[in-house]
Amino acid sequence: MPLKMNFDQVDAVSSQLKVLANPDRLKILCVLMEHAFNVQEIEERTQIHQPTLSQQLTILRNANLVGTERIGKYIYYRCVDEKVLKLIQTLHALYCAK
Repeated sequence: MPLKMNFDQVDAVSSQLKVLANPDRLKILCVLMEHAFNVQEIEERTQIHQPTLSQQLTILRNANLVGTERIGKYIYYRCVDEKVLKLIQTLHALYCAK
């Protein structure tokens, strides 16, 4: 018996995929899969330099994929969307795991 398709969320999914389709944003989310990092740490791990990194982090924050926490003088970024986290983990398993 074929699955009944529900297209209620197709616009929301499409919007999220557009955000994820950028290579820099995908790198950032991969780095933030398991740990929170500040901008300098993300820059070191991704090799994405300012101001591009800040621009991409702003887009991820506006899409509610990344959240922040201030600790002392640093702002730490982390992935806050469980669905996107699962998607990034799945992509990692399919394309990056050796």
